[in-house]
Amino acid sequence: MVLDARDVEITLDSHVRYVDTGTVGKVLDMKTTDGVDWVKIDKTNLWYRAKLVELLDDKDLKDNSNDRGNDEIDVEALKEKASKLENMQMDSSVAEGGG
Repeated sequence: MVLDARDVEITLDSHVRYVDTGTVGKVLDMKTTDGVDWVKIDKTNLWYRAKLVELLDDKDLKDNSNDRGNDEIDVEALKEKASKLENMQMDSSVAEGGG
């Protein structure tokens, strides 16, 4: 049995949050090595010590999804923003030093 930071049992496909960074993900796999329990999270595809994650319930998942918004990146919007920065003209007469 793999337990989280609050001594709650973690099962496959449950959702957990890594307490140090707030990374949230679904448990893909679990293992015990040298007496230490580990869980693999889908978001990063990395192994985390089970005692450093906390099991999330449905309320936590809903709250988290509202805070994070849409994870998709609008590449075209980023290209447009970069283009505007590249075309910016610098002029030394715009600002004067104080003093």
